[in-house]
Amino acid sequence: MIKSFKYQLHPTKPQQKDLENTLSLCCELYNAALQERRDAYKKVKKSITRFEQINSLVLVKNELPEYKKIHSQVLCNVIDRVDNAYKGFFRRVKKGQKPGFPRFKGKQRYDSFTFPQAYATGVKIQNDGKRVLLHGIGSVKVKLHRDLEGKIKTATIKREGELWYIVFSCEVEPKRLPENENAIGIDLGTNPNFLVTSNGEEVKAPKYYQNAQKKLAKVQQNLSKKKKNSCRYKLIKKQLSKLHRKIANQRKDFHHKLSRRLVNEYGIIVHEDINIQALSQSRLAKGIYDSGWAQFLQMLSYKAEEAGRKVIAVDPKYTSQNCPVCGHKEKKPLWIRNFTCPKCNNTFHRDTAAAMNILAKARTEPSAINKRRSLGLQSEESSPL
Repeated sequence: MIKSFKYQLHPTKPQQKDLENTLSLCCELYNAALQERRDAYKKVKKSITRFEQINSLVLVKNELPEYKKIHSQVLCNVIDRVDNAYKGFFRRVKKGQKPGFPRFKGKQRYDSFTFPQAYATGVKIQNDGKRVLLHGIGSVKVKLHRDLEGKIKTATIKREGELWYIVFSCEVEPKRLPENENAIGIDLGTNPNFLVTSNGEEVKAPKYYQNAQKKLAKVQQNLSKKKKNSCRYKLIKKQLSKLHRKIANQRKDFHHKLSRRLVNEYGIIVHEDINIQALSQSRLAKGIYDSGWAQFLQMLSYKAEEAGRKVIAVDPKYTSQNCPVCGHKEKKPLWIRNFTCPKCNNTFHRDTAAAMNILAKARTEPSAINKRRSLGLQSEESSPL
């Protein structure tokens, strides 16, 4: 499997200028390649292929000497990004989705370049992991806070605000955990709990963004009063970027630790198949974005895949309305958090009951059963569900 390792770079000022110059040239090439495709189709109804544009890179290097310093495979990767943007556009058109035609990128929005074959393109780790050699940049100081694993396939240099990172994509052997038949259902929320399990455990929502709103509002007010692109404007903009990065890192740390704990403790994890995009356009948008459900579920999924665990998504319909014991369905307002079933007289917390129903659906729902079979889970008779 492919696993990514992200480390912070500490370039000198001349190296930082070289990195920014490389990003700027890659951005110009991206926009030029996109413009070439647009003009060719608009004027002569011809579609230019990826191979034609890659072959023309030789002419680009001959006519523009500044591109000679950049490795040819980095430039090829820029063309690949344009090609992938068009493939994504046509795929969405076929599916009847909002197409989103490929757009030009500003220099502040183009923030990474990739060495597709890391060691073949001059990316080498030096001095026992203290420095990394980058083609066209030089030997840059790096902080390897954890050991690299497996075989390095690609290396991506990424800019985040004023900081620089290198992301290695490595081919590694999965680390399987011992077999575990414990199953758990989880119900995601925004307030006050981020997650409630079918065992009754409640994990409070950290609300990193909402807790930092006053500080963010103050910095944004200061920014709005400054002249655009002035020294003070740029200084406050960096401060605002730093605050947002801190919130994102806090949320990511919370998701990593929680998903790792669930994967270590349970062999089967069942959650709702939530339409996050639709919910993020409702009045709950701020809480959903602050919770970061999509990021958490993605982390849970890939950690489970590496560990040999199973993650199953089920239909969320009626999970908060049905009684988990007798199945009696009764529509209840959202403000009712605890209820007693009028049929079997059992008392439940609304979110705990929903988590129990989610776990039960993994055994009865046809789509969940098919998914379990495709993942190689046990049959219904012997399954711990």
